[in-house]
Amino acid sequence: MERQRFHLSGGRDRNVAEEARPGEDEFRIDIERIRFSPFFSRLASVTQVIPQAGSGTVIHNRLTHSLKVSAVARSIAITLNNADEGTRETVNRLGGCDPVVVQAAAAAHDLGHPPFGHLGEKELDRVSRQVLRLEDGFEGNAQTFRILTALDSCEATARGLNLTRAIRAAVLKYPWERAEWTGDRASSAARMPRGVGDDVSEGAMKFSAYATEVEEMADVLSAFPAIGKYQQTLECAVMDVADDIAYAVHDLDDFYRSNVLQYTAVSAELGRWLRDHRELAALDAAELDRRRPGHALEAIRRHIGEKDPWVASEEAFRESVERVNRDLVEGLLGVPYDGGFEADRAVTGFTRRWINRLQASIVVDPDPHIRSGHVRLSQEAWHDVVVLKFVHSRFVLERSDLAVYQRGQTRIIASLVEGFHEWLLDPDEATRIPRRLVDSVEAATQEYSDLYARNPQALGEEGAAGIVRRGRARAVVDYIASFTDAQAMSVNALITGASEEPWEAGRGL
Repeated sequence: MERQRFHLSGGRDRNVAEEARPGEDEFRIDIERIRFSPFFSRLASVTQVIPQAGSGTVIHNRLTHSLKVSAVARSIAITLNNADEGTRETVNRLGGCDPVVVQAAAAAHDLGHPPFGHLGEKELDRVSRQVLRLEDGFEGNAQTFRILTALDSCEATARGLNLTRAIRAAVLKYPWERAEWTGDRASSAARMPRGVGDDVSEGAMKFSAYATEVEEMADVLSAFPAIGKYQQTLECAVMDVADDIAYAVHDLDDFYRSNVLQYTAVSAELGRWLRDHRELAALDAAELDRRRPGHALEAIRRHIGEKDPWVASEEAFRESVERVNRDLVEGLLGVPYDGGFEADRAVTGFTRRWINRLQASIVVDPDPHIRSGHVRLSQEAWHDVVVLKFVHSRFVLERSDLAVYQRGQTRIIASLVEGFHEWLLDPDEATRIPRRLVDSVEAATQEYSDLYARNPQALGEEGAAGIVRRGRARAVVDYIASFTDAQAMSVNALITGASEEPWEAGRGL
């Protein structure tokens, strides 16, 4: 009965009305649509952090990551709905927290990620802006919203999954468009929402809607009148926190099992900082040398103090470093993973302890800081996640062997964009272009045409003359972003003439 109070202001509405199914909840219908989507299935073959190749089944992909985020998010939502009366009243006033909505948002939150993880996302954004001249480029979160509202389809409509407003709103981690933050609107990152970035000369670094979906973003957010501007809905905030928890803990599981994370290097960094943190704090910024143990961790401590003074604490940071050093470094990493039962039990125990700890550290904030959300981690747990993410970044993402592999992958993204865009510009080849790409060009061009008819200023000085160019460019980006890692590599081999198996590699284009 309590749940029926949620989303009475329109969160259960759809763009196209559908006949009610007896005994079916609207949100349950939505989560099944997401799970049955080919975009969701594709995530099984998209890199999470490090590639699965050569690592067997121990490495998470985007699909397994999404499933675990969904489990963590559901647990948090249930906890909030069973909390004390004051917390429940705050939750209800902010629009509610339905466990199925947060599960659906978690399942969908990575749909827009392109091949090759975050580096692929960064390269696709660069080439789409510099080569294709798309002002809002590419962003994985905006692509997710576009998939749900325009690129996928269902029995009710050919454009989008026709999801309820609540679930569409719950994937808007960065509820603004790129251009909304262009220029010098704020003086520092500490005074802008998390995700906007330090340099806004070309707009926000992260955002949740392209120009073609901005109006729909505003519409779904209107169902949550108690949520302030630039704030996530409560269900989106739960999903976002769950994503942080899963990334911080489950990916360490990957790195340990694959022997990527080594005791000696991590122990030297954390141990040196704990021993000499007062001396390190006295150094000038120019004296910090990331090659020396303890210096990189000190740089992170200063960084969070500058960007997040509302929550950053020197004491809490030191306590988190001690906790991670004790349980991760001296505990888990102290015994190399050998694939045996005891090692598996050790990593499972570590993962469960930390997931439980972080899930139990949730705060509901009725008036959050601009860089926070209505649902967030406690100060202590927030620092734990900072330190765990530092371990990821310093000892996995910065490895030179991974960097070499990733640099090769970025070349594939750029090659695909340039190759397909040039193909679309060749009039002699028009009849041989893959049908899905042709359909995408027509659909995207119509979207920009409709946008111009509603709001001519949305396309800038170029106006109507830019409709066809933008439609063609956005279609190329949509097309390539939908590839799996393996498909991107095989299709690139085809389009550059390097493939020796044109018939096999070209299937599904």
